[in-house]
Amino acid sequence: MKPEGDQTPRICPRCRNASTIRVKSRSWFELCFVPLIPMSSEHLWLCTICQWSVPLQQGWEPALPGYGFQPGGHSPWQAPPYTQMSPPPNAAQHGYQPGYPTPNQKPM
Repeated sequence: MKPEGDQTPRICPRCRNASTIRVKSRSWFELCFVPLIPMSSEHLWLCTICQWSVPLQQGWEPALPGYGFQPGGHSPWQAPPYTQMSPPPNAAQHGYQPGYPTPNQKPM
C-alpha cells in the first residue's frame, strides 16, 4: 500500500484517532514470492493504528480533525440533554447529618 493524494490525517470511525489516510493497494502476480505483474489496484481509506480500511466512495470521506465528528450526531463539545435523576436508594435523606455523637450525647 502506498500513500496517495492529500495526506491530511482524518478521524477513524472505528478507533477515533486522527490516523486515517488515503492509500492505493495493488495485487500482483507472483512467481516464487517475486511480484512480477500488477493485476489490480484499489483506492482505500486506511487507519494506520487499527488497520480499518474501506474503499473510496463517491461523496464520502472520513471527517477532518477538529470538526466535532461523532457517530450519532452528538458533538463532543455539546452537553447531553439534561434529565432529572432521582438519588440512589442509599442516599442520605434531607436533614440527616451522619457523624459521631457530640460530647453531650450518649452513644446508643
